[in-house]
Amino acid sequence: MKSILGTMFVLLFAATTLAQFKVIATGEQIFKFTEDRGRNQATFFSTAPLESISGLTSDITGTVSFNVADVKNSLKGEFRIPVASLKTGIDTRDEHLQGEGWLNASNYPDIVFTIKEVKSANLFEDNKMTVKAVGDFTMHGVTKEIETEVTMTYLDESEATKTRLPGDLLGVYSKFNIRLSDFNVKNELLGSKVAEVIEITLSIVGSNKI
Repeated sequence: MKSILGTMFVLLFAATTLAQFKVIATGEQIFKFTEDRGRNQATFFSTAPLESISGLTSDITGTVSFNVADVKNSLKGEFRIPVASLKTGIDTRDEHLQGEGWLNASNYPDIVFTIKEVKSANLFEDNKMTVKAVGDFTMHGVTKEIETEVTMTYLDESEATKTRLPGDLLGVYSKFNIRLSDFNVKNELLGSKVAEVIEITLSIVGSNKI
């Protein structure tokens, strides 16, 4: 009886400490996010008294690596977005957003997120996993630690995936909030107040063969 309970405890402990994709690939995989068809996107959203402001960029680069058998303890990654690529649909507003009064693209050209730690990783389908990641978010010359939940989808290479990119694909989706004041950015754009809290959404796909 004790041996059975002991075995069950070991299996339970292993299940809670290891997060393993059930896919064809084994070992370490490195995914690069560089596709140029405009389908990888990051958006940001803010409310304002007169109108809500939505921004968009498809200029996202990055790298994610992990061991398929233990994602939680091996996951590393970094994503980078040029400030000059952010578009809101109004040229004048884009110039102000990228200018010295706001994000100052000349002095601080990139927004960067680097994964530092994974608090948890939970497989909910054979090829889908939710990860609670902690990382450094850098914007406007300021770096702050943030925590975000990320959904990762691993797609083995197939005839269908080849129409998007060669190799195995990794889909990454995340939504999180930042506070402008944390990055020394005033919550005012073109003379109108915007929300202190900005919602950011990342939806991208990378390949291990590019």
